[in-house]
Amino acid sequence: MSDTRHATAPKLQLTGKEPYYQPIRDEVALFESAHRRRLPVLLKGPTGCGKTRFVEYMAWRLKRPLVTVACHDDLTTADLVGRYLIIGNETVWVDGPLTAAVRAGAICYLDEIVEARKDTTVVIHPLADARRILAVDKRGELVAAPDDFMLVVSYNPGYQSVLKEIKPSTRQRFVALDFDYPKASVEAGIVATEGQVDAETARRLVKLGELTRNLKGAGLDEGASTRLLVHAAHLIADGVEPATACTAAVARALTDDPDMTGTLDDLVRAVF
Repeated sequence: MSDTRHATAPKLQLTGKEPYYQPIRDEVALFESAHRRRLPVLLKGPTGCGKTRFVEYMAWRLKRPLVTVACHDDLTTADLVGRYLIIGNETVWVDGPLTAAVRAGAICYLDEIVEARKDTTVVIHPLADARRILAVDKRGELVAAPDDFMLVVSYNPGYQSVLKEIKPSTRQRFVALDFDYPKASVEAGIVATEGQVDAETARRLVKLGELTRNLKGAGLDEGASTRLLVHAAHLIADGVEPATACTAAVARALTDDPDMTGTLDDLVRAVF
């Protein structure tokens, strides 16, 4: 290895087209205020309720690049911060997504933060308090976050356990925003727009979603998300018979348990 060089990640791009997002409460104003005051944000809510779409929309609205990291059990500090790679006869440093986002003043979104190893998430602590710095230990470098950089993390409280929860030392660094499925009339509008179906079909899909959510804890870990309802709407818009679309996109997506799938099939038939 005859040389050591630094190669940053590719230049980040801004989101072009405005992502569709329907504000539910005051989350847009709160996010904008947090960005102005350089505060990190924690999004809490069930799967498929719009957390990721919200972040995409806010990145577009604030005209900032967005870096999204899907957290998982094997996510290491090097995966986030960066590592040395051997290319030919050279040792080259390559920034990880978190470091690239900090350098670019982007929004870095760590999706499902509780899925990452606790020794990995500690690296975000200096970024999520008044210091706003990222320690790149392997390079002996401290990267100061510019004013436009913003750290956003999310998790689903419904999946929390003793082994997978946010430590108080991490949680108390963030401004927290609660997300949930919107009221029926608003959700129907989202499903109609996103799924390209008529208002009555959207209303029935939302009704089906509500019925499945009533089964949470009584055979289902989670009811149908808005995302699943949109999937069903897309199939219907493509000409698939509504009951068939809902069976595939909702009932079979939620569970493999024979008794519960039978119950869900009954709900589909009742609604459609």
